[in-house]
Amino acid sequence: MITGPYPKGHWTAAVGHQAWGPLTPGRRYQVTRAFEDFDADPHPVGETWTFLGSNFSPYHGGLSLFVSLDGEQEWHIRMQESDQAEVLGNLEAYLRLID
Repeated sequence: MITGPYPKGHWTAAVGHQAWGPLTPGRRYQVTRAFEDFDADPHPVGETWTFLGSNFSPYHGGLSLFVSLDGEQEWHIRMQESDQAEVLGNLEAYLRLID
């Protein structure tokens, strides 16, 4: 699936807890429309995770989303502006806040 798990703080200690669009760190989200990330890993309807933060590299158009599936470990979802433009431009259609 997605890159991880890593121990709590692995990613967030380095990049902090930066929001991305409608995603707020510490809030739980559910996938409502399936999508694939940059690594072609599937994110099926019903997948849930807590959004921890993000990191954006404008030079490469790369977006890293850091999430926790279990509240204890961290995972890294890689996205690319050019390849995942539909998802990134319409996050509200793919994810819903569940808490």
